[in-house]
Amino acid sequence: MRDGFIKAAAGTPRIRVADCRYNAEQIFTLMREAAKQGVRVLALPELCITGYTCGDLFLQDTLLKGAEDALSTVLEATKNLDMITALGLPVRWGGKLYNCAAVIHKGELLGLVPKTHIPNYGEFYEKRWFEAAPGEGRMIRFCGQETYLGSDVIFPCETMQGLTVGVEICEDLWAAEPPSVRLAGAGAAVILNLSASDEVVGKAEYRRQLVAGQSARLVCGYVYADAGEGESSTDLVFAGHNLIAENGVLLAERRFANGLTVTELDVQRLDYERRRMTTFRAGGEELLEVPFALEPAPTALTRHVSRTPFVPEDAWDRKNRCNEILLIAALGLKKRLEHSGAKAAVVGLSGGLDSTLAILITSIAMKLMDRPASDIIAVTMPCFGTTDRTRDNAVELAERLGATLKRIDIGEAVKVHFRDIGQSMDDHDVTFENGQARERTQVLMDIANQCGGLVVGTGDLSELALGWATYNGDHMSMYGVNASIPKTLVRHLVSFVSDDKAEEDERLSAVLSDILDTPVSPELLPAIEGKIAQKTEDLVGPYELHDFFLYYAVRWAFPPKKVLRLAEHAFGRSYDRATLLKWLKNFYRRFFAQQFKRSCLPDGPKVGSLTLSPRGDWRMPSDAVAALWMDELEGLK
Repeated sequence: MRDGFIKAAAGTPRIRVADCRYNAEQIFTLMREAAKQGVRVLALPELCITGYTCGDLFLQDTLLKGAEDALSTVLEATKNLDMITALGLPVRWGGKLYNCAAVIHKGELLGLVPKTHIPNYGEFYEKRWFEAAPGEGRMIRFCGQETYLGSDVIFPCETMQGLTVGVEICEDLWAAEPPSVRLAGAGAAVILNLSASDEVVGKAEYRRQLVAGQSARLVCGYVYADAGEGESSTDLVFAGHNLIAENGVLLAERRFANGLTVTELDVQRLDYERRRMTTFRAGGEELLEVPFALEPAPTALTRHVSRTPFVPEDAWDRKNRCNEILLIAALGLKKRLEHSGAKAAVVGLSGGLDSTLAILITSIAMKLMDRPASDIIAVTMPCFGTTDRTRDNAVELAERLGATLKRIDIGEAVKVHFRDIGQSMDDHDVTFENGQARERTQVLMDIANQCGGLVVGTGDLSELALGWATYNGDHMSMYGVNASIPKTLVRHLVSFVSDDKAEEDERLSAVLSDILDTPVSPELLPAIEGKIAQKTEDLVGPYELHDFFLYYAVRWAFPPKKVLRLAEHAFGRSYDRATLLKWLKNFYRRFFAQQFKRSCLPDGPKVGSLTLSPRGDWRMPSDAVAALWMDELEGLK
């Protein structure tokens, strides 16, 4: 339960049709197994106490009495389990029969939630036996307890902020107006669906889309428990297709097997996203609240946490994403070039990853406009730290793309400037570095003036987060195509183009591959024996860590201790806690201190879920104080 995580499960017990005593034993045995695994929220299938496929036996008093007795058995057998569970059974009330979810906790029957949408088409004919949920619920006596029967109820946890449970049943999700919409609007962050959805070809994918889509629309955790082995196969087969999704992402899935599907839901993350999204409808209809309390306990993380949250891990997904990002960025640049009437696109080409991506995007934009690649003016500006490797790669890249290449050695101009301001060539301080970066920007701007062109920026999202850019140097351009692309993704985009061009242009692919193998560096300090002397990641930390920190600290607003916990979970085999904490402190320190650079960024296209543009995703005063965040970090050992 720490850091907003709660372990949830969808379970499918093996049952026997109409054998309520046997089914009760299977249910409480599965519940005990879930508790051993640390599960605190559990959904079981629709009508699992009797079996969904009982047919006209649902009209038999013997079965209905057996179901109530079986639930009493489950309540008694699980009275020491600190876990909220929803399980299905038929319930008589007011001369009618309802298909209900019994919501239980530590032997207490918190409520009975009837199904709202009763299907009566195709293989389903539930209206033969069941009534839809009544318009207004009421207190009834069931299993020897006073409890509420109605669909207008949610179950908030008094001991965990953000954990409120709502329940719907099978067809309710498939209907045009699912009850979960109302439940979520009233505050339910976790929806449990008790289902008995038969398996036919193609249905599983649709079911996945429904569950993931509903969790996205409602910004909730959605736990879907499906009937499985043991149901009658007279006309249908049930596969126990259990699904757990969170805000559009499928976290866990199990099919063609009974048992438990377990993962963790992050209710803190859901709570933040609901606050952030002004269109999320909250505080709507007031529903009855039946509270429960879970004893606070640690939640071991088993859910997958990607080391590269900005980069899809699936190769096919990654390829499609890379192609889409390149096109989005190129379309943004195309619009700006057309609107400004720019006669050329001017790109400072260093032989590094960022400028390589910028010129690749510019090349695509030129093709979209049916303009020649020669309208790209690639400017290489060697100075004191430039190595032969990066210089040669820049020249080769420009030539392979067909750009107009200009080589301007800025060494003498920088020396003159240093003499003017009294900067010693032997003092390799920040002035020594930034003087070169600003000279390069001046050259690019002046060339753009000469040719009626537009300077295309090369800085990426990771550099903007860390402030790893020279103010009014490489920090400035007329359009920053990489502005919302983090460094880890820059690498994959360049790699994608390299692979894509392997057959068409081997030399282009080769130079891109060598650029990918070159250490990330601004090359502002003199080379040592022809080798790069200044490696960015040695100074500010590994970009794979900073991109991870950026994603969770900014996109999801997680506190430092939670960011560190997730980093340990994702990178524990590569970095020890002390190293992670060191670079996390550096991230927060630099992020706060460098906001002034982000407050005056040039325009650039948003391609992913996060940018730091002052006109887009991120608004922060440049003089905001980091004390609270740093204090929390200092408390972490």
